[in-house]
Amino acid sequence: MVDTSDGLMEAVVVTAPGELEISRIPVPEPGRDEVLARVRSVSICGTDAHLINGDYPGFWPPAFPFTPGHEWAGEVVALGPGAEAYGFSVGDRVCGTSHNACGACQKCVEGHYNLCENYGVPGLHAQYGHNVTGVDATYAVHSVKCVFAIPDEMSYDVASIVDPASIALHVARRGGIQAGDTVAVTGAGAIGLLAAESARVCGAARVIVVGRGSRLEFADGWGYETVDTRATDDPAGEVRRLTGGRGADVVLECAGVPQTLQWAMAMLRRGGRCAMVGIPTQDVALSCQSLVLDELELVGSRASAGEMRRVLPFVADGRIRASELVTHTFALSEYHKALATFNDRASGAMKIVVNP
Repeated sequence: MVDTSDGLMEAVVVTAPGELEISRIPVPEPGRDEVLARVRSVSICGTDAHLINGDYPGFWPPAFPFTPGHEWAGEVVALGPGAEAYGFSVGDRVCGTSHNACGACQKCVEGHYNLCENYGVPGLHAQYGHNVTGVDATYAVHSVKCVFAIPDEMSYDVASIVDPASIALHVARRGGIQAGDTVAVTGAGAIGLLAAESARVCGAARVIVVGRGSRLEFADGWGYETVDTRATDDPAGEVRRLTGGRGADVVLECAGVPQTLQWAMAMLRRGGRCAMVGIPTQDVALSCQSLVLDELELVGSRASAGEMRRVLPFVADGRIRASELVTHTFALSEYHKALATFNDRASGAMKIVVNP
């Protein structure tokens, strides 16, 4: 049990770019149509590392001090007014997603709540762990729009990866994958591997993962065709070689690095489509001649838009192998060590889960 007799809980608090501490802060209270959850597992996301490092100044987070974290699972311990009407009860096992959109703008009404036109407007939109307080804490409040029931047999550690799995499924759907397609994935990190799994779920006949190091070895162990960027100076050419010179029907760009996007566009088949979910922190130079002459498509993919419900059964029955991605676990008090392990490519980490 956690002692909250003083109304306080433990939380990760980023006090300035690159500086964080474990602090005791007030336990939040759920408002209308919100639940208070006891957080059991939080997985670290690449966005968390960038945010903590101060790579999105003034945007994520709007200001310091700030508590990050948005990939989580736990159980409901209190209901705000109105939450019971949505079917939630104390004791429910749930996982969460970050976008708490307004629900009323044109994009929300059309189902694209990840593109809420009131993004960041206080009282209308919140993105947990990005522009409002996140879940790297003992307790967290979420809107009923952002929590989803998990089956009894699913562990909290695995359930904390449902959110990134939904993001991976979203990018696969944005790629417009059709049955029988050849799909290449650039970036062999957790999102890249989840995207590879999602591509197969969407009907891809072949999936080629492009990356390097222990992460690529992980993809190879899962039975995917691989291209090692350290073994060739032309990864796009290698993908073309593997596809009889034609290229991939769809590329899912999951690294967010300028060079990988350039490779991704170069490995597309004529009429191919690249869906990009990696968020670059610098501008990318692209040649647009082939974009026109080969009728290529480049689309962005932000978070997820309804895929939490869709991806849960695939994670639960192992068709998306999220459980195998958990390579390290730490206590909340060890968050410094967890983050350092996440940032160390030599650690072999895929998904690092923190247990408050």
